Amino acid sequence: MALLGLLLGGALLCPALGAAFTVNPQTGLSISGFDPVAYFTDAKPEAGRSDLELSADGAVWRFRNEGNRAAFAAHPDIYRPAFGGYDPVGIARSRSVPGHAQLWAVAGGRLYLFYSADRRADFLADPAGVLQRAEHAWPVVQRTTPR
Repeated sequence: MALLGLLLGGALLCPALGAAFTVNPQTGLSISGFDPVAYFTDAKPEAGRSDLELSADGAVWRFRNEGNRAAFAAHPDIYRPAFGGYDPVGIARSRSVPGHAQLWAVAGGRLYLFYSADRRADFLADPAGVLQRAEHAWPVVQRTTPR
């Protein structure tokens, strides 16, 4: 089930992924320091702790506990936001727009971040349709997103 959560901040593209990925340019933090595993285990965004960090994919990821950090280390592809943290509705429209950590949904076992509450609502109205269009558009959007 998809759930809501708003984060403001800049984005930097992380070429280390081989794909565009959003990272705060001032801090190096991915998803502004929110724990990516908490979206799945707690069904809400939870701030990670600075003493529980992991560097991966050219970004710093924070976690609220050791178990979440270990889960991410073992399976980062499960817990990283889909589309590199870019809004899937934007991707479906052939645009790379960074998502915000508190505007989110988990669908089909993946975490999606959204630029706005309206885009999140568009996604929730037709997740399969949005994802089909986004998956189709992503290779081109990914190649044309500045690094």
